Amino acid sequence: MSPRALKALQPSLTPPELIRNFSIIAHIDHGKSTLADRMLQLTGIVNDRQMRAQYLDRMDIERERGITIKSQAVRLPWELDGVTYAMNMIDTPGHVDFTYEVSRSLAACEGAVLLVDAAQGIEAQTLANLYLAMENDLEIIPVLNKIDLPAAQPEKYAEELANLIGGNPEDCLRVSGKTGAGVAELLDRIVRTVPNPVGDPDAPTRAMIFDSVYDSYRGVVTYIRMIDGSLKPREQIQMMSTRAVHELLEIGVISPEPEVTAGLGVGEVGYLITGVKDVRQSKVGDTVTTKAKSATEALKGYAEPKPMVFSGIYPIDGGDYPNLRDALDKLRLSDASLVYEPETSVALGFGFRCGFLGLLHLEIITERLEREFNLSLIATSPSVVYEVTKDDGGQLRVTNPSEFPEGKIKDVSEPIVKATILESEGLRRHDHGALSVKTGNHD
Repeated sequence: MSPRALKALQPSLTPPELIRNFSIIAHIDHGKSTLADRMLQLTGIVNDRQMRAQYLDRMDIERERGITIKSQAVRLPWELDGVTYAMNMIDTPGHVDFTYEVSRSLAACEGAVLLVDAAQGIEAQTLANLYLAMENDLEIIPVLNKIDLPAAQPEKYAEELANLIGGNPEDCLRVSGKTGAGVAELLDRIVRTVPNPVGDPDAPTRAMIFDSVYDSYRGVVTYIRMIDGSLKPREQIQMMSTRAVHELLEIGVISPEPEVTAGLGVGEVGYLITGVKDVRQSKVGDTVTTKAKSATEALKGYAEPKPMVFSGIYPIDGGDYPNLRDALDKLRLSDASLVYEPETSVALGFGFRCGFLGLLHLEIITERLEREFNLSLIATSPSVVYEVTKDDGGQLRVTNPSEFPEGKIKDVSEPIVKATILESEGLRRHDHGALSVKTGNHD
């Protein structure tokens, strides 16, 4: 273990100037999770005996497929110039179907490590995640990973990165998540360049819910980023969207396993447990405050997810419909981009019409429902939303063939992709796109 590795900080109301909140963003398979593994080892919070590859990928389905599905927040200690800092790192997914996870993670940070494979260069999701980080006005740290590969071209891609975000190619750090080369220098750069969180410790408490999961024994576990004020155990807290009041039974940080603390202050990232088992009481994007000194203005929250693909999900056994409803409620805690509503089919009975961000998202959600909740399901063929204009001028949105109106139809519009095509050489850009396409008239 490195001599710079430290024991975890006593995570109780750490001063904001000693906190750094950052995410790792990249295209899929560019080595985010492997780099996170080296950070866990280098900071000493996971020893060699406990260590396993892709440590923060907790679900079996993530490890089997080799992809990150859920963002994971973890608190890391790091010493620089004799001062110990608390670094809250969020490892994010790389696949486009889980972009909503990335957007929520970035909203909880002040900085982002933009990771690029030194053998593959800048790819589509690299740019998409970069734009998300820039929209959140984050400090961007460009990093080239996998410099140990024989095919690596760090000089070429450092120049491309510099042209993309501004700056000099020398500013792009070279690291290897596999060997650990350059990781200590990256942690030093994060401490020096990422701004510390800003908030008012004396103001009414405001904390943003950026994620939550369901525990069958403890109920809803809510993950929060503190903005103003502080939270301590046994306080009465209030959810600003529902005005529901709960007693705060446990509060702590993830380092990388849950650690109970004496409270959380401005800028800290952690979890809270109230013992509530009603999953509707913890909504991602909601603001948590205290009952005794309630905030008057809620935080902005997150943009609503926009489903791209729709599919009906039905239980094979009709008696499992209530179980499917409960399973979707619990699953939506950990995947806020999942949208669903009740639906009835003459052939399949009662089920739910679900909206997904893509085909992989549909596949993952269906598999998680079957694995985690022991359900046997049927999923209908994926489709998109159509806009139908009738001869009388009436318009409606059709998500299911059974909803298609009778009578004369003037036209039908379907969504098409608005995309930016990037050429591999020189990153020349060509924008193409349209909002909809007419498919013709129908009688």
